[in-house]
Amino acid sequence: MEILLARKELNVKPKKVTFEKLLDSLSSNKEEIFYFDKENSHKDMMSIVDKFEDAGYNVHFREVKYGLADEEYIYELHAL
Repeated sequence: MEILLARKELNVKPKKVTFEKLLDSLSSNKEEIFYFDKENSHKDMMSIVDKFEDAGYNVHFREVKYGLADEEYIYELHAL
């Protein structure tokens, strides 16, 4: 499964990453906060949360608003 990371600039396309790549990053750091783009479906985000929990991590997931408009948000996932 590929998921889109949060953009650093609004006019740039989001980068794709696989769950395995995220898990590798997490296994070396033991704790990580990931930011994902709003173009990811909520269903895919819940699937990622489930995969991290199945791998034995505690996960906190939320939407982070960075503006006043409804479409100005990103997903935050904190895995321990």
